[in-house]
Amino acid sequence: MSVLDKRSAGRRQPRPGASPDTDAGDTAAADSTAGADKSAPEHGRSGRRGLPLALNAVSVALGIALWWALASAGFKLPTPPEVVSRAGTLIGDGTLADDALASLTRVLVGFALGTAVAVPVGFLMGWYGILRGLIEPWIQFFRTIPPLAIIPLAVVAMGIDETPKIFVIFLAAFLACVISTFQGVVNVDRTLINAARVLGAGDATIFARVVVPASTPFILVGMRVGLGSAWATLVAAELIAAQEGLGYRMQNAQLYYDLPTIFVGLISIGILGLLMDRVLLLAERRLTRWQERR
Repeated sequence: MSVLDKRSAGRRQPRPGASPDTDAGDTAAADSTAGADKSAPEHGRSGRRGLPLALNAVSVALGIALWWALASAGFKLPTPPEVVSRAGTLIGDGTLADDALASLTRVLVGFALGTAVAVPVGFLMGWYGILRGLIEPWIQFFRTIPPLAIIPLAVVAMGIDETPKIFVIFLAAFLACVISTFQGVVNVDRTLINAARVLGAGDATIFARVVVPASTPFILVGMRVGLGSAWATLVAAELIAAQEGLGYRMQNAQLYYDLPTIFVGLISIGILGLLMDRVLLLAERRLTRWQERR
């Protein structure tokens, strides 16, 4: 029997006592129902995508309204129009752009260096028990010391140029990312590793094909946490004889009780950090498409 004959034989036969027209109608109805079922998830997905954006917009509006209400009620806060006016002044004379560029450069360099060192160190700790025993006590020791407490030592050892600022940010990003990478390697399903060994894969192949992909979600989460730590450390890092930067501008405004400038710096840091976090989140979704998602 040919393939075409098999397909013809597999077609649904008319029900006893039913006309071909009735069966054709039933088939058309079933097809239309299936089409409706296929299209329904598309509408559901688009609705689910739009809902978070709408909720975000509502949340931002409510936050601004609450801020305005508190400022109008006598709290020592600048009103949103005052902050917008100050932001326009700082943007007009180029101060905000210079400060944002200086701070962004420090964060990017420190974060990139911290991540570049944390990922291989985390892999080594998770893969080799000997290295884990040698490195982990130091990692845990420095995790208990806030990066801000390293500033005096960094100034004495490295001077007052950009090096100590970047080093403190590097340390904050490194400590957050290395632990997450280490946990990612440790939590790899041993069944996958054993199955790869049974199929004849060596350590290098297992590491590249099993461990690295399985650890990627942990690494990206650690990078997001490290990015937050880097921005949180920025203001204190710019205490080290900085002449420009968002943190420096906020500390300088504090001396003159210039609250609108402080708010401009806070909002700028929040926006830049949020944008960078969205980039990492997009990378996480692209690199972990193989995971089941709800």
